[in-house]
Amino acid sequence: MNKKNSLAKRASDVSAVLKDSSSEPGHISRFTELDIHLFKEGKHYRLYEKFGAHVMEQNGVVGTYFAVWAPNAAYVAVIGNFNGWNRGSSPMKPRWDGSGIWETWLPDVGTNEVYKYFLTSKSGEDLEKSDPYAFWTEVAPRTASIVRDTFYEWNDTEWMQYRGEKNALNAPISVYEVHLDSWSRDPSDPERHLTWNEIAAGLVPYVQEMGYTHVEFMPVMEYPYPPSWGYQITGYFSCSSRNGTPQELMYLIDELHRAGIGVFLDWVPSHFPGDLHGLFRFDGTALYEHEDPRLGYHPDWKSYIFNYGRFEVCSFLISNALFWLDRYHVDGLRVDAVASMLYLDYSRKEGEWIPNRFGGRENLEAIAFLRELNSAVYAAFPDVQTIAEESTAFPGVSRPTYVGGLGFGMKWMMGWMHDTLNYFEKNPAFRKWHQDQLTFSMVYAFSENFMLPLSHDEVVYGKKSLLEKMPGDDWQRFANLRLLFTYMFTHPGAKLMFMGGEFGQYGEWNFARSLDWHLLENAGNKGVRECVKALNRLYRSEPALYELSFSPEGFEWIDTQDRENSVLIYSRKGTDSVNDLIIVLNLTPVPRQKYRVGVPEDGEWREIFNSDRAEFFGSGHTNGTPLKSQELVWHGRNASLEMDLPSLAAIVLKRQDS
Repeated sequence: MNKKNSLAKRASDVSAVLKDSSSEPGHISRFTELDIHLFKEGKHYRLYEKFGAHVMEQNGVVGTYFAVWAPNAAYVAVIGNFNGWNRGSSPMKPRWDGSGIWETWLPDVGTNEVYKYFLTSKSGEDLEKSDPYAFWTEVAPRTASIVRDTFYEWNDTEWMQYRGEKNALNAPISVYEVHLDSWSRDPSDPERHLTWNEIAAGLVPYVQEMGYTHVEFMPVMEYPYPPSWGYQITGYFSCSSRNGTPQELMYLIDELHRAGIGVFLDWVPSHFPGDLHGLFRFDGTALYEHEDPRLGYHPDWKSYIFNYGRFEVCSFLISNALFWLDRYHVDGLRVDAVASMLYLDYSRKEGEWIPNRFGGRENLEAIAFLRELNSAVYAAFPDVQTIAEESTAFPGVSRPTYVGGLGFGMKWMMGWMHDTLNYFEKNPAFRKWHQDQLTFSMVYAFSENFMLPLSHDEVVYGKKSLLEKMPGDDWQRFANLRLLFTYMFTHPGAKLMFMGGEFGQYGEWNFARSLDWHLLENAGNKGVRECVKALNRLYRSEPALYELSFSPEGFEWIDTQDRENSVLIYSRKGTDSVNDLIIVLNLTPVPRQKYRVGVPEDGEWREIFNSDRAEFFGSGHTNGTPLKSQELVWHGRNASLEMDLPSLAAIVLKRQDS
């Protein structure tokens, strides 16, 4: 039988054997008319309760209900071990309502069964696809879906009850970004992926010891290509089977919560790969993407852009965001590559993109989607955060949708990161001519709710590790790195640091192997880690560093003019002036003796942090006794004090009586 006749026979079989599901007695469907209406309007945010594979009982028989969206398919069937992967033995029913949804219930198919969907497109193309809504998949390079539930007995009641306070914009937020596959490996078998449970045993106490408030996991969803680091996702609702089951990942998150640590997930609604078993041309047509490559293909990542103008696709993506917040108890989503979503000409030359209906470059459908996404997330989970990785000057990214913003809780401060690293890479002898690179961030620091990122992107592809970026000899490199971290922790905004940076990893990050934990045997690396621990303690204990982090009332320059000595002085303020801090940065390797600093009023000040402490691998040059100010006008203040500034060091001062 030729392919055309085979297609006609399958279509005939479907219409003859699988009757209209509205009239067939005993037909099982998880969809109501309201579900269908909301799905088609882009307003259904819990599609994971409807689509996919769900174990259900029918007339005393346990089986599995399957549902998939494939509006342009002529024939759809479930194939798996249970039917010998026979394409004709388990056909699905097209719903009568024009939704494009196919359904079936198969008896005696239960948890852990392996399956795929076989589809024949209307053009006669045969396809085998993983389930877009599967909760688990086979270990790569195998690509079948697995019937699985997401039941887990959570033990994080206390965290969930109070997490709104931990995630608030007036709370300390210090994030440890982690690629779970390369944070640590089995020393006896470095090629083996640790399980989620094994990762929990090491990661949870480490993050707790270091004092971070949150972790951010690079994508944990199923992905086929390891060098993509998880950003080329094929299983949006499935945690990566490389590391274990959904319940084991839930255990990791549960243990972090029980230790008082929040969990953010990287989430990628911007693009997906062209792997044949995934979303790409799912029913033989550009279902999730655009047909026109000027809209639907991403030249940088050689992947495919979601069609945000298709309401069913928006329902899929928003449901996926809520799924991780709902079923996995995560505390926020860091949304990847937002800039690429906002602009139709992103990374494209003239003639390679299509203007919007007004002739502009803004992707109006993507903007509407992001606003809908954030509105849906915060309506359902008002105690979480969404964080945009967005590198342009697009206005209002972290402003509410009701004032025209995109509705994110925070935005990565990419300009701060670029300027800061560029400055710190310079030989200190030349820094006096580039001090504006550090001061410029305060011009726009409060235009958004910013998170300061020193992320994985800054330590790959020849950019060098943070420590390698630092100039000077070995001691000066470590001193510069401690100075950089102190500047970050005392600058307004939430904080994010990629794993390995906290102990001065020498080499660039390699996704295929463990961090170089043996470096902690070195005094310099150990000292940096002790410094970061102390900075996290300082950050969490001093309200002036976080209470007004997104408000101009929380920051004041004291002196930006001493370019010759490359010294910067500023104040951080909380809601109570008694907690105000003064930060002094000496950005050269030349110590400054009896350096005069203007203070708000006469009194005694104490040094509460010094990045040059001996336990940090510094010189140990500190201001140990309370510093008594004099009524001598300096830096526009009525009082001032003298202090010693160690080389390449940051000092934090607080009033003695506070």
